[in-house]
Amino acid sequence: MNKLTKVNDCKMISLEKYPSERLGNLSVVESMNSLPFDIKRMFFIYDVPGGESRGGHSHREIREFIVAASGSFLITLDDGVETRTVMMNQPYNGLLVEPGIWITLHDFSSGAIALVFTSDLFNPDDHIKDYRVFLESRNK
Repeated sequence: MNKLTKVNDCKMISLEKYPSERLGNLSVVESMNSLPFDIKRMFFIYDVPGGESRGGHSHREIREFIVAASGSFLITLDDGVETRTVMMNQPYNGLLVEPGIWITLHDFSSGAIALVFTSDLFNPDDHIKDYRVFLESRNK
C-alpha cells in the first residue's frame, strides 16, 4: 500500500444500464473501462444467514468492486479513524474499495447476492484479518 487511503477514497461507480421493457435490464462490467483496474478474479457471496457478516478484513494491494447483484446489504468501510456505511441495493451501482480499508459486509436481505470483482488473484499474504494488525499497518 503506497499511501494511506481514507474511506472517502472508496467511491460508487454507476455501470451503464441498457433497459428494455420487454427483456429487462442489462449492465456491463469491463476491465479498464467500467473499472479502473483489470479484473483478475470474480466471486459471489450468497445465502448469508441472518445476523451474520462477511469480510472483516483489509487488503494491502488488491482493489475490489462490489455490486449487489440481488437483494441488499450494507458495507461498512473503516480507515482506522473514520467509518462510512454504504447501502448496496442496485445492481447497476457498485462500490470501488481501495486497498488499506477495513471492510465488513452485513445486514444481508433474504436472497441477497454480493458480486465481487478484484484487481488480482487470491493471495492470503494480501489479507489483513486482525483489526489490531490493520491499525498498526495504518500507523507505519
